[in-house]
This record gives sequence, structure tokens and C-alpha cells, in this order.
Amino acid sequence: MATLIHTIADHSDDINYCAFSSSCLATCSLDKTIRVYSLHNFIELPYSPLKGHTYAVHCCCFSPSGHILASCSTDGTTMIWDTQDGRMLALLEQPSSSPVRVCRFSPNSTYLVSGAADGSVVLWNVQSLKLYRSGNVKDGSLVACAFSPNGNFFVTGSSCGDLTIWDDKMRCLCNEKAHDLGVTCCDISSQPVLDGEHGFGYFQMASCGQDNQVKLWLILFTDFLGVELKYKCTLNGHSAPVLACAFSHDGQMLVSGSVDKCVIVYETSTGNTLHTLSQHTRYVTTCAFAPHSPLLATGSMDKTVNIWQFDLKQPCAGNITENASKVAVEDWSEDDVSAWLCAQDLADFVGLFKMNNIDGKELLNLSKESLINELKIESLGLRRKLLQKIEELRMKTTSVPITIPDEFLCPITRELMKDPVIAADGYSYEKEAIENWINSKRRSSPMTNLPLPSPMLTPNRTLKMAISRWLETQQKPV
Repeated sequence: MATLIHTIADHSDDINYCAFSSSCLATCSLDKTIRVYSLHNFIELPYSPLKGHTYAVHCCCFSPSGHILASCSTDGTTMIWDTQDGRMLALLEQPSSSPVRVCRFSPNSTYLVSGAADGSVVLWNVQSLKLYRSGNVKDGSLVACAFSPNGNFFVTGSSCGDLTIWDDKMRCLCNEKAHDLGVTCCDISSQPVLDGEHGFGYFQMASCGQDNQVKLWLILFTDFLGVELKYKCTLNGHSAPVLACAFSHDGQMLVSGSVDKCVIVYETSTGNTLHTLSQHTRYVTTCAFAPHSPLLATGSMDKTVNIWQFDLKQPCAGNITENASKVAVEDWSEDDVSAWLCAQDLADFVGLFKMNNIDGKELLNLSKESLINELKIESLGLRRKLLQKIEELRMKTTSVPITIPDEFLCPITRELMKDPVIAADGYSYEKEAIENWINSKRRSSPMTNLPLPSPMLTPNRTLKMAISRWLETQQKPV
């Protein structure tokens, strides 16, 4: 169930984009401003609105940490803002001075992409705030961009209908005609999927366009094959051009917004429609899921942003805490702590914890005194509940599964290898697993899908010794 819980109507012109961090919502508009709101109560932050652009602001996005915000505009610039106090940190001018339509941070905050109306793509170094690489799409304006979860590549969409995949050196890896009348938006799920037919892990991407369609794609990225973009299916439901699409944080849902004034929420695995939301009175231009709470924001040319809340049993609350639990609590990031708070029905503390940079180590060290004196939590009942949950977490910490280095896991079984062997494709596998693979008449590599030139397997003694040494270190008392 999706419930409309709040409507923002502060902008004086069309809403062009909205974006979430763990604690904030940012919106931008044709009115040349960016507005930032707290997720705690949807009150606008003291420094908002952000003013600096001289023409319409087309897009805005938070860095993964949420500490900085980027915005881009028809004025040919991308601006970087400090989300703590609203200061403008940098003004990045598109080399061609063309209107900038889209901007996106890489998952590790190393790069920022800006794409413009003349088809230019610029990769900026976030630390130095200098141009790192640049390129151009073949035809049309660049209007969409999305990074892969590992940051190894990103996808751009153009008004001529092409999807282009680039690596982090701005080399064009793949180009595909996706939407006849032009791409309007694209997004890549943060959760990989497994294609049972080939046994590969894929990234799942959604795109939408002026052809009224939402399409799902699978992206395979390997050192041997390069990139393969594979069409999966088309999701139906809209009766007019689709202007926006976005995956939920766990990849289980996909949302789209259209000129038909409707927002449709799909179940990604089946393509079934979960919700159709029709409260906007003009074109829906943007939609975004919150990363660690069951919220959806939709923006429209009716100058409003609607905030929707999903039943916590819905997929969008999904496996966030499962993913965090695979990491030792003391190694949790601030976002992992935010996810844990939401799962414990303590979402009201997300903004406070983010403001105080509470990561996993800090979380485990919290005490009654620090909750009172440092975090200023006055409610006795809330302090008790929080301390109880933290104590439960401390008790579980001793039984948190050990994170096994990925290179020690068999690519087929994803289990720790006991007898690793090197196959003809150069990769190491558990001997029994690769023998079963070959004996089942699969003559292609499980990793590359290329033909195996030989069934010969060579013991990988170096890797076996490394695994043994690692196991010994895990058995030593702390």
C-alpha cells in the first residue's frame, strides 16, 4: 500500500528533478532554485533555497555520503554545494557552455558526470574539482545518466534514442538504439541479478522514452567480452511519453512517471503493476526512492512534489539490513547504521545520527551518557529503546559471519574453496564444481561464456596456501 503523506509546493515553476540522501530530499525547478528538506519532518532546511544558477535547474543529486549536492542548469554550469550549511563549493563550467541536462556522482564519490544538450559528456574529479575526461555521444542531447553499483562504468541516454556505456576512462564500450523517439531517463539497480541460462551475474538497467515505454535491460561486464547489453522486456501501462524511472534501493521495485500524469510502481522480478498513483495534475517529470526508508518522491509540472510512504512489508524496505549484516557491525558505514535504524523502527534518528557521523564503531560505543549529553535525546522512553537495540546488536556482534575475501570464493558455488584449480580460462574454481560444470557438457567458461580451449585443470597451490593462512588467522583469539 502506498500512502500520500506530504506535498511540497514551495517552487514557483515546474519541478524538474528530485533526489534523496539518507537524511534529506532535494528538489530543483524551472524557477532556478534547489530546495532541500529534512526527511524527519519535511521542513525546509535553514539555508534553502539554494540560489546561484541563472536559468532553469534541470537535475540535482547527492554524493553517496550525502555531504555534498550537485545541480546543473541551462546556464551551462554544474554547481557543487555543501549540504551542512548550503555553501557553494565549486562552479564547474561545461567546456562547450552548452545547457547541462544531467549530473551524477560515481558510487565512491571519485567522479561526477555532467551531460549537456550538445551531446558532450564530462567526467569531473570530485576531489580536485577539475575536468578529468570528456567525450561526446554520436547524436542528440545527453539527457540521462546512471552509474553501475561498482563504479566501473556508467550509462548515458540521448534524445536520439541511444544508450551508451562508458568505462571510467571515458572510453565508449557499447552503443545501442533503445527508444525510437528518444531516451528520457535511465537507472541501474544496485542489486545484481543472476541469469540462470548462462550462470552470469548481470546488472539490471531500466530506461524510458518518448515512445511511451519502460524497458528493462541486462548489462554484462567482463574483461574478456567487454560489455553486452541485453534487452529483457518492456513494462506496459503508460499511455504517453515516460519521463522518469528509478529502482528502489533493493532493486525489487521500479517506478516510472509520465506525461499521462500517472506514476506506476512495478515489481521488478515479474513486471506486475503494484501501484498506480494519479494525484498529479500535470506531467510527472521525476521520481525517486529514498535509500533507507520506505519513501517515494514524485515531482511534476504542477509545481508540486508528492511524498509517498509504503507499507514496511513492501519490497522497498527489502534486504537493506540483510546486506548490512554481512559486514561486521564495527565496519558499518553511516548508511548501514541508517538502514539498521529504519529496520528497528527508529527512522526518526536517521538525520541525527548522520549529522553526528555515527558509523558502526560509534554506534557500538554509544552509552546512556552520550545519548543525553552528546546527541541530546531527551525522551527517556526513546533512550531506553535505543540502548536496548544497541545492546542486542552488541550481543549479536560475536556471531556475525566472517567476511570471506572474494578471491577465496569459487565463482560457481560462491563458497570458500578447499581444492582450488585453474581452468583454461585463467580463473580459479573449486575442483569439484568446475569438474561438474565440464562434465555436464558445458564447454564454455563460467566467467566469460567463451569456449574453454581445454578441459585441463591445474592445481592452484599458491591460492590454496593463501586460503590456509587466512583460515589460521581467523582461528587466532582476539
